Amino acid sequence: MTEELDHGQTPANPETGAEQAPVTQGSRIDAYVDRYAARATGMVASEIRALFAVASRPEVVSLAGGMPYVTALPLDMVGELVSDLVTRRGPVALQYGSGQGDPHLREQICEVMRLEGIHAGANDVVVTVGSQQALDLMTRIFIDPGDVVLAEGPSYVGALGTFSAYQAKVVHVAMDDQGIVPESLAQTIYALETAGAPIKFLYTIPTFQNPAGVTLNVARRQQVLDICQRAGILIIEDNPYGLLGFDGEPMRALRADNPDGVVYLGSFSKTLAPGFRVGWALAPHAIRDKLVLAMESAVLSHSSFTQLAVGQYLTTQPWREQIKAFKELYRERRDALLDALEALMPPEVTWTRPAGGFFVWATLPEGLDSKAILPRAVSERVAFVPGTGFYADGSGNRHMRLSYCFPEPDRIREGVRRLAGVIEQEMQLRDTFGTGSARDHSGVDTPGPDLA
Repeated sequence: MTEELDHGQTPANPETGAEQAPVTQGSRIDAYVDRYAARATGMVASEIRALFAVASRPEVVSLAGGMPYVTALPLDMVGELVSDLVTRRGPVALQYGSGQGDPHLREQICEVMRLEGIHAGANDVVVTVGSQQALDLMTRIFIDPGDVVLAEGPSYVGALGTFSAYQAKVVHVAMDDQGIVPESLAQTIYALETAGAPIKFLYTIPTFQNPAGVTLNVARRQQVLDICQRAGILIIEDNPYGLLGFDGEPMRALRADNPDGVVYLGSFSKTLAPGFRVGWALAPHAIRDKLVLAMESAVLSHSSFTQLAVGQYLTTQPWREQIKAFKELYRERRDALLDALEALMPPEVTWTRPAGGFFVWATLPEGLDSKAILPRAVSERVAFVPGTGFYADGSGNRHMRLSYCFPEPDRIREGVRRLAGVIEQEMQLRDTFGTGSARDHSGVDTPGPDLA
C-alpha cells in the first residue's frame, strides 16, 4: 500500500509533467513523521495513558494522581477575590506583563521562601507557568544533546520527560529512606568525569520527594552541597512540597546555604491551587538573566491575571493558616494509607513512610511487575502509577507510587483493599507458574499532568 506525504496529492515530474509514483516516506497516521526534529522522537504517549483514562471513572479508586485537594480552599472567597480583581484592576490584569513577573508578587514569593531559611531579593526571582516551566527553561539554557543530568533514582516523571525532550542523558544516583546517598553521588560524579561526560547539573527534590516521599536529612544536605561545590556542579532544587510537612518547622532549603550554587524552583500549585499555574525560579544573577530571555522567547510574558490573583490571595487571605489546614488534611490521608497498607498488604510488600507531601513508594515482592499488573488493578477498580515511569532507563518495575492527597480516607482504605487483593493474586500466579519473562521498560514512560 502506498503512502503519501502531501495530503493525498500525487507529485508530478518537474521535467515531463507526468505523475510520479506517490512518495512512500512517513506514514498514513502521521505524514510528517520523518520531518520532526530528532528531539521529538522520544515524545510518545505511554500505553498506560489509556488505562488512566479508564481509571478516572468515579468507580475507580485512584491512588495515582498527584492532584491537590483544592476543595479544601475557601472557594467562595477565591471567587470574590477574582471578581474584585477584574472590577478594580481589569485593565492591568488583562494586559501583557513583564517577562520576569509581577514585581509585587516576586516580593511576596521572597516572603514565602523565608519560611525555608532563604533570604533573597525579588530581583532574582523569575515567575513562571508553574515550576514545570522553570525546569523546562533551565534545561533549555543548559543542556546540549548528550549532556548529563544527575537525578535521584527514582525521580519526578515530569522532569524526566523534560530532560528527554532536550536529549539529555539522565544518570540516576542512589537514594534510600534518608534521601540521596552522598557516597553514591560522589562516586557517580567521579566515574562520569573520568569518562569525560559533561555533567550540567544535579536535579533533586530533597523534601518529601516525588515519587518516594523521602526527605534528605540535615547532615546529608550539607554533604550534597559540598560534593557539588567541589565538582563545580550546579544544583536544581525543586521544592513544591516543602511547606507541607506534618511535623515541626519546614526543612531548611539547600538554596539557603549556597545562593550561588543552587537554583531553587517553587510553586503555588500545592499550597494554593495548580489551576493558577504560578511557579518561580530563584537563580543567581547571570542565570536569572538567561531565564528571563528564555521566558520571553517562549511565552512573551506570564499571565498578568493569574499573577495578580495569587498576589491578591497572599495579601488578603490567611495563607499560612490555609497551609496548616492542607497539612492536617494530608496528614489524615497519609495516616489512612499507611494504616491500610499495614493492615491489608502481604508482608512481602514494603513502603516508605513520608513525613509530608503527597506520596508513598511501595516495593513489590520478587517476581512481580507493577506495570504488568496495572491492567488487572484497573479492572479491579483501583489505580496507581508503576515505578517504571520514574526512571529514565525504565527500571523500577517492582515499585509503584501511591498517592494519598486526593481521595477521602475511606476511599483510600478501600483502594488499598482492592490493590492488596490484586497483589495476592499475582503472588499466587508467580508461585504457581514462576516469574514471567523479562519485560522491556526502556524509555521515559510519562503519564499525564494530573498524575505527575
